[in-house]
Amino acid sequence: MNDYDPTSHSPAGSAPGTAAVQTPRRGVRRLLSKKRSGWIVGAGLTCAVAGLTGTSAAADFSSSAPSLSAADTSSPAPSPSLPAGGGTRSDPAAGGATGIVDTTSASGFTFSTATGVEVTVDVTTSTTYGKGAHRASAKAVKKGASVLVLGTVDSATITATRVIVQPGGDGGATAAKAAGVIPFQKGTPSPVKSVGRIPDYTEGEGTIVSGTKADKATKAAQAVVPGGINDRVVKLSDGEYEVHNISVNWPHHIFVSEDFKVLGYE
Repeated sequence: MNDYDPTSHSPAGSAPGTAAVQTPRRGVRRLLSKKRSGWIVGAGLTCAVAGLTGTSAAADFSSSAPSLSAADTSSPAPSPSLPAGGGTRSDPAAGGATGIVDTTSASGFTFSTATGVEVTVDVTTSTTYGKGAHRASAKAVKKGASVLVLGTVDSATITATRVIVQPGGDGGATAAKAAGVIPFQKGTPSPVKSVGRIPDYTEGEGTIVSGTKADKATKAAQAVVPGGINDRVVKLSDGEYEVHNISVNWPHHIFVSEDFKVLGYE
């Protein structure tokens, strides 16, 4: 049963300075078969992305996976091992989210994701800003602006290392709808559902990464499957990445290739 309040915060902490081996979480296992891989074929699902200029992840995804589609069970299955909002929350780690700016202040700003999750952004003197593919200042972050925020994620708070304003963007709303992202609703179980190629993976495997690689994996994931908060990036044994997604009922895991193209999600 889902019981995670996406507005709640984990205890404060700092991002890992170096990659750390992710400790497996007791009782947290993928609801789908551990050995399942391959392409899931069903009703066509086009992942159209609007407003996320400055990244080619959406085009890469559609071109590398032309026949991605969703496969669902006839009825949602209970997910006792996955708290509501998209799986087990980790300690503060590299990640990010996309949305529309609600309020601004001297210390940062708040924004809402495409599924209505309220995110608090703390900025520091080392936070950098961009507008599309160009450099910008903090003044570019205004109420109503579409932003991609990368940094250290602690539940629904991000200490920003990079803020990218997306000119003309819609905060990921179009992409989230195309990807079929399911907003969080208390008491509603997560469906057993997958899109694209899902590797042989068990939650808890791999090495948590930070820095440029984590940012690139998060940026790719947010371009194709926005709406939730990516609270950690894990490098798998085959060199691919699992981007963990919270604050939505689905998807919980987004898989990204070594060259930072979205392969699939569940």
